[in-house]
Amino acid sequence: MLLTLYEAIYLSDGHSGQHAKGADRLGILRSDYMLHCSQAAENEYSIKQVELNTIASSFAGLASSVAKLHSFLTRRLGEEGLEEFLDVNERAVMGDSSDDIVDDDGERGVPQSLAMIRLPAAMAVAYDRYCARFNIGSSSNNGENKSDAAVIKPVILFVVQPNETNTVDQRLLEFALWDNHEIPVVRMSLGEIHERVTLDEASGRLTIQNDDQGDCGAVQEVAVVYFRAGYAPTDYPSGYNTADGSGIEWLARERLERGSAAKCPNLGYHLAGTKKVQQELARRGAVEQFFEGDEGDVAAQIRTAFAGLYSLGADANEEDMEAVKDVLFNDAKGQYVLKPQREGGGYNYYGENLANKLKENCTITVDDDGNNDVTLSPDLSEFILMERLFPPQQRAILLRNGQVEGTGMSISELGCFGAIVSSGDGEVVHNEYAGFLLRTKFSGVDEGGVASGFATLSSPYLC
Repeated sequence: MLLTLYEAIYLSDGHSGQHAKGADRLGILRSDYMLHCSQAAENEYSIKQVELNTIASSFAGLASSVAKLHSFLTRRLGEEGLEEFLDVNERAVMGDSSDDIVDDDGERGVPQSLAMIRLPAAMAVAYDRYCARFNIGSSSNNGENKSDAAVIKPVILFVVQPNETNTVDQRLLEFALWDNHEIPVVRMSLGEIHERVTLDEASGRLTIQNDDQGDCGAVQEVAVVYFRAGYAPTDYPSGYNTADGSGIEWLARERLERGSAAKCPNLGYHLAGTKKVQQELARRGAVEQFFEGDEGDVAAQIRTAFAGLYSLGADANEEDMEAVKDVLFNDAKGQYVLKPQREGGGYNYYGENLANKLKENCTITVDDDGNNDVTLSPDLSEFILMERLFPPQQRAILLRNGQVEGTGMSISELGCFGAIVSSGDGEVVHNEYAGFLLRTKFSGVDEGGVASGFATLSSPYLC
């Protein structure tokens, strides 16, 4: 459905996409990485990308607060037994060479995350560009020069799930938008948006209709749409039938997309974060097309961060099929992960479950020479096969809901936030690194994800 809607709005010649095509694109992205030690390189770690998140890239707010807490604790308790704990974990990654490595400035400890400064700043760029385009109040003029007396200062619309459980992280971003830029935020579910948000077909302007006017006025114009929902099938409980008007959440998503407001993400950015796109970008020549005349061999350097990624669709090539056969015939099920086109954690296949899933969806024949031939079921096309990463194990104490969950060996995943704003014609007007988070889980846990209950928020410690 996402691809179908994208094609209808952005690739067709009809009027439905005229405003969306000219709207700014806002990306709040998070690229996740693990250190990885391959079987061929004993105790030598390299950084590998796990995935790129382009929608609802969460925990920037909470991770920034956790980093401040850990910075205080490591400095305050360093001479009270904590230093030994940190040294053991440093050696788990660096080995004996950790004695010889010092940062250029000699500083150690938990770094500061800039997420709560730079992510709101990027949203403010998109907000101000919208306001300038329509000659209405921006974050710098506090709502002066309104083009319509009934419309007060525009808002950023947070699209959230009903009964949202990750409210605190979202609120921290909302508060930073107001404290740093005086930009108001309105939170609504897709169901509420269907009822109360209208699209002016002539101008593309999206407005929220308020029954109780209060201090908000009769309507509020939407300058930026920020999706913290809309990435899971459960976000569309009414289904996808728009012809009879029953799929109200999908109709709301379509209405927002067709407007002139900047979207974070728009459908193109959303699709760019799928596992299939990640797998296709890992193919030879895919990254290189973005670096014409690459004298510094930047594309090759980027490629070193890619794990093995293999298609299970109709486009599967010989290399992809060799990875499938590795699982089926060489008992390499522990070396791969089977990933669907889903977000949020909890949907991957590992080990025996992975092997069984492939066996159930593959037809195996033996040719005249005794070689195994494999035919993939079309049902596997919604998955990709990925090389499994093996990061260093470090001792950790994990807390959940204010209680110690346990202590033991753990592994971690680093997420790096990035913020980008581009115009409808592709001109990049803002692009910068925007902070980090670290997620830690016990080493025996396959899945990741904090909200899904598999991992906890942590912080990197620079050595």
